[in-house]
Amino acid sequence: MIDIEHLKYPIGRFFAPEHTNSDQISDGITYLTNFPTYLDEAVKDMTISAQETSYRPGGWTIKQVIHHLADSHMSAFSRFKLALTEENPTIKPYDEAAWANLADANLAIDSSLAIIKAIHYKWSVLLKSMDNADFQRTYFHPEKQRSQSLAEVTLMYTWHSKHHLAHILLREFAKAVSKIS
Repeated sequence: MIDIEHLKYPIGRFFAPEHTNSDQISDGITYLTNFPTYLDEAVKDMTISAQETSYRPGGWTIKQVIHHLADSHMSAFSRFKLALTEENPTIKPYDEAAWANLADANLAIDSSLAIIKAIHYKWSVLLKSMDNADFQRTYFHPEKQRSQSLAEVTLMYTWHSKHHLAHILLREFAKAVSKIS
């Protein structure tokens, strides 16, 4: 039996490494560049009914997860630009759960898939243009009460992408298993 912790965090929780290296950053950039393709592949044959089901008891629907990814990654891209153009700016946190219940979370997923594709394209161009000094730039996160380097944030959003893709794939896996049980 799978426990709720595994359903919440199918790839484990994110832990920022004490030190980052260029290979980790390069791998993160590659993943973030390719993420829209991975996401499209995961949902291409998913019915609307499946999109409206949760990947775990009490969790968001797949549709909410996809809309959340668009919201979150738009915010992340903006935070990168702030950190690259200002000295340790304080970012604005937002209530993810409240956003997931706003009217636009009821739209078809196509709109958010298009946003994700566009944001990740622009984000990957930005990431690929950055040098080591740029990745050491920071922003201050008031909820965490600490500054975060763009190197850490790159790895965090790589994890975030994998984390939510795993939720979608977990739901599809559970559906497939139920057909053979």
